[in-house]
Amino acid sequence: MQSELDALDQKLAQLVQLTQHLRAENLQLRQHVAAALNEQRKSQDKLAQAAQRIEVILEHLPAESA
Repeated sequence: MQSELDALDQKLAQLVQLTQHLRAENLQLRQHVAAALNEQRKSQDKLAQAAQRIEVILEHLPAESA
């Protein structure tokens, strides 16, 4: 009986350790995702600004004569 309790205690300790590890990893992954989304937003903003500048330049180009 005692050996069964010891084995159960050991498995429970492993489960607690694994849970703590997975929570820490999950937090780290959430931080990476947040950083990636932030970078994506910045890139999208830069792209939109570049597109606007191109539109302004194109508007100021003389029209083609046929």
